[in-house]
This record gives sequence, structure tokens and C-alpha cells, in this order.
Amino acid sequence: MSAVRLTRALENGTLVLPASGRIGVFRPPRDMELGGFPMDRVHVIQGFRPDHDAFVAQGYETGTAPKGPYSLSIVFLPRSRAGCRQLIAGASAVTEGTIVVDGEKTDGVESLIREIRQRANMGFVFRKAHGRLFSFDGGCFDDWVWTEEPSADGFLTAPGDFSVDGADPGSEMLANALPGRLPKRMADLGAGWGYLSRAVLSRDGVSELHLVEAECMALGRARRNVDDPRARFHWADVSSFSVFPPLDGIVTNPPFHSGRRVDLSQGYAFIEAAARLLRRSGRLWLVANRHLPYEPKLRRRFRKSFEITGNGRFKVLAAERPVADVASGRQGFRTE
Repeated sequence: MSAVRLTRALENGTLVLPASGRIGVFRPPRDMELGGFPMDRVHVIQGFRPDHDAFVAQGYETGTAPKGPYSLSIVFLPRSRAGCRQLIAGASAVTEGTIVVDGEKTDGVESLIREIRQRANMGFVFRKAHGRLFSFDGGCFDDWVWTEEPSADGFLTAPGDFSVDGADPGSEMLANALPGRLPKRMADLGAGWGYLSRAVLSRDGVSELHLVEAECMALGRARRNVDDPRARFHWADVSSFSVFPPLDGIVTNPPFHSGRRVDLSQGYAFIEAAARLLRRSGRLWLVANRHLPYEPKLRRRFRKSFEITGNGRFKVLAAERPVADVASGRQGFRTE
């Protein structure tokens, strides 16, 4: 409950804003309330497109990289330990004053506090709502900066990426299940650092592939991993992405977690997007964990759907010919 901790710390005087200077806010979630901060001094650093766009809509100066110096920085910790370290190192490099960090106990904030005590001058530690808000000054965090390295299968990845050590088994299963010849105009929804995209481009028949990825840094690595003139790169939220003319085929390994909680709405949103982006004769290939109930959604949005292959952990599903979304009154496909 980051919003609760930050608001309470401002209200009770635990966190005191500097009288002047810019305030860097690193990776805040889209529902974070920043009303206690002067908007004209705040710079939001957020590379996840849906969250980035939410702060732009509120009127905040928002970018994907820091533009210091900042007199104060607020860092919101991700789940990844490597990601936590990278954010703190990045904030430290551009902050002349105090750095404030917010994190959940379940994401290892306590161990991070212990590490930072050994490197910097610790300020307050505010405990509230199953997490911690703490501050520090100074310290050296150069060794916490990400280094991009080739994974076991030769793709450039970095700590904090999904499946940083190489392709996850689900994506491998989907790649192996794809036919030898694919439709002409394709997309990879949630392309990450490009594993499935490279598999698509290795098939015959593909003349154009759209890589759609909401995480800016992952897409940057995809640009280097997929060095092919047929590739088109889009930093975009799948739910709002559009392309014309409509696509012939789509592959996807959709996310299904929000923090540590299973969130089926994400997978459903990818299926909805596929039905919207495909032409009437289009086809979708999707991989999912075995327990995720995507089949009813596929049956509602496509005339035909079926399982191609699978095991106890994963299933590869195919769906053909999108239909109109009767509930919303929206067309499920575009006019060809």
C-alpha cells in the first residue's frame, strides 16, 4: 500500500520536501497519488506504457529515463531484486539530496534496508501497511547498475526482464508448435526481448512482423535481438494498440500476474486485442499455463479454437476467425 505510506509520511512530517529543486519519482504505479507533491517540480520516470500514459494524462512531466539533477527522489520498488538495485543505482546517480524508497515486505524491502545501511547514511524508516518507506543520503551504488548479457541461447537480456536467463519453457513450446509457413502480416503481442519474434521470422511466408511491448527497456533489447528489416517495433499497451490494414496472424505469451497475484484480466485483454487486430480470416497462436481458463474467452471471440499441444505445465492454443464483441457492440475485426 505505497500510497498509504507516502501520504502518511508527508502528513505526519516524517517526509519533508526540499524547498526547491526537481523531484524525481521512479516507477510509480499508475494509481499512485502524488497530490502531496508540487506538480511543477515532479518528473515521473516510468517505462511501462500504461502507467506512463496515466501520469501524462494527469499532467505530470513524464519520461522513460531520468533527467537530473533532482533535489529529492522517490523510488518505488519492483518485485525483481535486480530491478530494485538498478532503480536505486539510477536514482543515486542523478540525486543531489535525499532518496526515499518504498517497498513491500514480500518484495524484500527489509533485506534491502540492511544492504543500504552498509553503503549510505540511513535516514528514517517508516513502517506501515505491510511495507516500509525509508530514506538515505550518499553512498556508492555503481556495482548495482544493470549489465546486459547474452542469455544461454544468445539473446541479449538484462536483470529484471521476464525470463532473463533465456526463453521460458512456454515460449519455447509455442515456438516449436508454429507451422513452417505463417501468414504474411504478423504481430507478437507482449514481445519482451524478442524470442518469439525471432521464431516467427524464421518461418516462411512472413513479410512483416509488429513487435508490441509495453516495457520500454525490454523493447530496446528486442530491437537488438531481432535485427530484421521486416520487424516493426511498437512501445505500446496492447489494449490500445492499433494497426492498419488488419493482421493475418498473431502470436502471444500473455502476462498473468499483477504483483504476486494471478490476474486473468491481462490474458483476457490480450485475447480481446488479438480479436480486434486480426482480419476476418486471421489466426491467433497463444501459450498459457495449464491452469489458466482462457478457452471460454477464446470461444466467445473466435469462431474456432482448439489446443495444438501441451503438457502438465503449459498449453498452446490456436484460434481462428474473430467474431464481433456482442456485449460491447464493438466489431471484433476490421473491414478488409
